[in-house]
Amino acid sequence: QVQLVESGGGLVRPGGSLRLSCAASGSISSINAMGWYRQAPGKQRELIGFITSDSNAVYADSVKGRFTISRDNAGNTVYLQMNSLKSEDTAVYYCYADRLQFGVRSWGQGTQVTVSS
Repeated sequence: QVQLVESGGGLVRPGGSLRLSCAASGSISSINAMGWYRQAPGKQRELIGFITSDSNAVYADSVKGRFTISRDNAGNTVYLQMNSLKSEDTAVYYCYADRLQFGVRSWGQGTQVTVSS
């Protein structure tokens, strides 16, 4: 199994930056990709992007150029660097980890990001 713990959420002003972290533990060697979703109040969960085990990252158009997903060398932690934040980026952000050979997706508990002046 894989356990995920997010951190780094909070309140930030429009135009500001924030970095979220997602620390994985457990069977991390079997993880194929990790990524981030977000869910704003009253809206469906939206994929932000993901990064593969060989560090290829893919992004949703809504965040491309503003958000960057990266991972540490050990593959234990994935980061979401968010720049030029807008009020519409306000949401609960969730990280996930895919283990394709088991057909399993694990989720973190979510962290709140609020963009407001």
